[in-house]
Amino acid sequence: MALASRKMPLLRTPTSSFTITSSVLFFLVAVAFLGGADGGAYFAGSECLKVSPSEFVVSVRDVVDVLQGVMSILAEFNNGGFGDDFRVSNAVSDCVDLLDLSSDELDWSVSATQKPQGKHNSTGNLSSDLRTWLSATLANPETCMDGFEGTNSMVKGLVSTGLVQMISLVQNLLTQVDPVPDHSFSTKHGKFPAWVKPRDRKKLLEANNKGVGVFADAVVAADGTGNYTKIMDAVKDAPNYSMSRYVIYIKKGVYNENVEIKKKKWNLMIIGDGMNNTVITGNRSFVDGWTTFRSATFAVNGRGFIARDIAFQNTAGPAKHQAVALRSDSDLSVYYRCGIFGYQDSLYAHTMRQFYRECKITGTVDFIFGDATAIFQNCQILAKKGLPDQKNTITAHGRKEPTEPTGFSIQFSNITADSDLAPLINTTHTYLGRPWKPYSRTIVMQSFISDVLRPEGWLEWSGNVSLDTLYYAEYMNHGPGSGLSNRVKWPGYHVMNDSSQASNFTVTQFIEGNLWLPSTGVVFTAGLGV
Repeated sequence: MALASRKMPLLRTPTSSFTITSSVLFFLVAVAFLGGADGGAYFAGSECLKVSPSEFVVSVRDVVDVLQGVMSILAEFNNGGFGDDFRVSNAVSDCVDLLDLSSDELDWSVSATQKPQGKHNSTGNLSSDLRTWLSATLANPETCMDGFEGTNSMVKGLVSTGLVQMISLVQNLLTQVDPVPDHSFSTKHGKFPAWVKPRDRKKLLEANNKGVGVFADAVVAADGTGNYTKIMDAVKDAPNYSMSRYVIYIKKGVYNENVEIKKKKWNLMIIGDGMNNTVITGNRSFVDGWTTFRSATFAVNGRGFIARDIAFQNTAGPAKHQAVALRSDSDLSVYYRCGIFGYQDSLYAHTMRQFYRECKITGTVDFIFGDATAIFQNCQILAKKGLPDQKNTITAHGRKEPTEPTGFSIQFSNITADSDLAPLINTTHTYLGRPWKPYSRTIVMQSFISDVLRPEGWLEWSGNVSLDTLYYAEYMNHGPGSGLSNRVKWPGYHVMNDSSQASNFTVTQFIEGNLWLPSTGVVFTAGLGV
């Protein structure tokens, strides 16, 4: 049987109203740059722009104008009115949330260029920050349109023209930012960037060394021994736009709830009692009417998120198609010793810079997918038994433009079969990935690959589509499935023999990890480790 279709709708209860609060800010900033007291002469981020500061701001304003037009159309439908069409209602709600995220990301882009040391909690590498945020702005309208797949709704037709125009404008914006590397910042072990507050340094070090009871701001316990019994109640009470770390300790137990960390919840950290002990579980799926985006058991939008010693699970099963366990749109987010358990589309690394360390990720079809810039280090990646005659694909990266900095890098990891597939590996073909979008990018390096993998290594999406524009590479892997002699011969597939090439996809260079990971307290290897 062919692989199940993917990238479809998801769920969320529509809200009655929304506003684009950043539009006024954009206008004021544009006035300041284009005709204010300084006449736009000072522009802190001009060194990484290919155009003048005034041209960049005008380009951003053009995107905002189109975005507002689409949001106005969506406002007419966001109060429901779809009768029993649960899927369309969810898709509309997705679009509202996604475009609201894009509004923020454009806001950050303008603000960061004006004041690089401002309250945006970025890496300090302005080029990396801008390209990350603009790539997310590019991904959001595409995800919005994906949500209408499988419906006959007129809404997609009404908004698609504006969304396509928005995508084109953001593509142009991306070309205006130079991919200037800045890896001169060197962080020694135990040191933190200056913007991390001293009390947070102490709190995070205690988190690693002394146990959660020392520092938790809130405790969730299903048995009633904490401040809360529901995770979402604790999340709602966390401060908004916090520049200090706020820690929620979730005691051992199974929590059957869908959790969403809204965009206002900055620097939130959740800690459990281990991925086998603290489990957040749900069963939303595409077949049951949810969009892929909203099917997530656990979803996070707020920047600077950290999860440790906890599991996210979707139990919908292989027959329910898209069913996300964890979705992340959190910039500079970390998942440490976490379980991400599902079947199709288990982990939706949707946008932004993300780091996964010592995690266990299980699934069948495209079970690590999205358009994030993500590194998976020292992780267990386990292919499961799916539907009869179904093919397993570990990754489906969604880079749409060559100017995007996004991609998946899998390093020092263990790629093998889960316990349900191990005795049946000859019955299921498993591949490292397939190209969901034209410039899909995935690198597997310095990892163990078992005989679960087919000798070809990688799978086409549809015939020859994207085989010359994708970028797939392998470097110094080992194990019975790591042999390269029978790998695909696509123009976009590469066998790396040069460490300088592989270094481009390490923590230091790919996600600017030296600039922000030390502040999280998580263990990481900055380079190739050799």
